[in-house]
Amino acid sequence: MPSEFPRSPKLLKGALVVYESHTPGSSAKVIAFQYNPEQVSRTLTQGRTPSASSTTGRGEAQQDVFRIEGAPRETINISVILNATDQLEEPEKNQSIVENGLHPVLATLELLLYPTSTEVVQSEERAEQGEVQLNPADLPLTLLVWGKLRVVPVLITNFSVTEEAFDPKLNPIAVKVELGLSVLNDTDLPSESIGQNIYRAYQEQKEGLAQKYQAGEHEEQITGLLPS
Repeated sequence: MPSEFPRSPKLLKGALVVYESHTPGSSAKVIAFQYNPEQVSRTLTQGRTPSASSTTGRGEAQQDVFRIEGAPRETINISVILNATDQLEEPEKNQSIVENGLHPVLATLELLLYPTSTEVVQSEERAEQGEVQLNPADLPLTLLVWGKLRVVPVLITNFSVTEEAFDPKLNPIAVKVELGLSVLNDTDLPSESIGQNIYRAYQEQKEGLAQKYQAGEHEEQITGLLPS
């Protein structure tokens, strides 16, 4: 049956994109949201310089108020809804869902917080061989993709799952995942990381959009209230 709205715009899906490493050319896995979250909450906190010491002069302290270390700290909170109802209506096309419910996609999301088991074993082996100073395992580079104007590297800092319905084998088939994401800015990422360029492009997009802003009809009225 043809669509009643043939010219309706195609809905973009939000997603997490996971690179195996920070190195350019690394392969990526796309975790598309089944349903786009109904809301996204964001918080920006200014990246101030360290507080002035008691020996700092008044003039220096006043100057420090306007000095910042870099981009602000940005956190993003989203709710991801997963539901297997539609897939279970076509079991022959969705054998993995029939057998495992939503466990595979949950595992994929949860593993974004884990080092790989291979890295853990290798780290233990190096420790047994007497290597005292061990570098911690690196997490993969994760991007939040929320439209073309918001593609940004993130670190998952909070992960909460509510499993709301189950199949007869107790596999979850309706799930809500609350994700707390910390945006990684260019000072957080090593210079060789592809994430650093991605963050800088994200900030440049903000700057470009800000140039398009127009105060509107009240601008002259408001500026007239300012002291001369």
